[in-house]
Amino acid sequence: MIIDHKSTIIHCFGQISLQFIILIYFYAMQAFINKYNLRNIKALLPIVLLLTSCMENNTYAPKRKGYFRIDFPQKQYVTYNGPCPFSFEYPVYAQVVKDPDPGAQPCWINVVYPQFKGTLYLSYLPVNNNLDNYIEESRNFVVKHEVKASAINEQTVINPKDNIYGLVYDIEGNAASNMQFYLTDSTTNFVRGALYFYSVPNKDSLEPVLQFIKKDIYHMVESFRWKRQDNTK
Repeated sequence: MIIDHKSTIIHCFGQISLQFIILIYFYAMQAFINKYNLRNIKALLPIVLLLTSCMENNTYAPKRKGYFRIDFPQKQYVTYNGPCPFSFEYPVYAQVVKDPDPGAQPCWINVVYPQFKGTLYLSYLPVNNNLDNYIEESRNFVVKHEVKASAINEQTVINPKDNIYGLVYDIEGNAASNMQFYLTDSTTNFVRGALYFYSVPNKDSLEPVLQFIKKDIYHMVESFRWKRQDNTK
């Protein structure tokens, strides 16, 4: 529960002030009664004070904003096996489309989540003695979100059997992108991924969807394979 401490302090101060005024009124009336010898009325004052002190204390605490319940689909995966030199498994409730940007390269593809208004952007780049530059650029893209991020967790990807290495960035908080990663074979291929939603970043409202899609991305990374390596077997 989120509590507005400023409102609570003001409310409590108001309650204390009211009781203080009642107490002053009680003593003033008592002095008045003693002065004019009104004994019968004086006997009623303790009852009046008791009733006013038992007034209901309606302490106000703002309720946390609620969000609509989201019905998530069952997780099922299919394999992307397009013309690019890699394959991976993605959920059936997502769509793999070519990046429509005019400056996009041939193997830049998007994994679109229509139901959740989110897109995972995948950018493939061939390595030509410039792997360090790609890795540094990927890190810089993540660093840009530090201002809004509450934490950035890193998970190393090491799969010697399939010649896949990389890093997954789990970005917490109200960052524009809450998950990014890169994968490479360290000599020939490099893929970078970044998840974005078409809405104002709000961790509370996006958290259930984000956790749901993060599982898909981790599954994608685990199922990722280089085609060129497979062709050499």
